[in-house]
Amino acid sequence: MSAPRSDRSPWNWLLVIPIVLPLLTPLYNFDAPRLFGFPAFYWLQLAFIFVGVATTSVVYRMTRRPRVSAAAREAGDE
Repeated sequence: MSAPRSDRSPWNWLLVIPIVLPLLTPLYNFDAPRLFGFPAFYWLQLAFIFVGVATTSVVYRMTRRPRVSAAAREAGDE
C-alpha cells in the first residue's frame, strides 16, 4: 500500500502568482504601449494567460511523483 499523498509542497505557493497578478489592475490599466494596434490592457491579459500556464507547468513538474513500473511494484510486494 502506498503512503498517503501530501500536497504540502512549497512549490504550490507559486500558484498564487497567476491568481494575484490579474488582480493588480494598476499594472495594466493604461493604453500607451500598443502591440499590433491592441492596447496594453488586452495584450497584457493574454500575457497573464501565458504566465499562468508556465507557472502551472513548473509546479506540476516539480511536485509530481516518479512513476513506479509494474515490475518494481511487484518486487516491492515480496
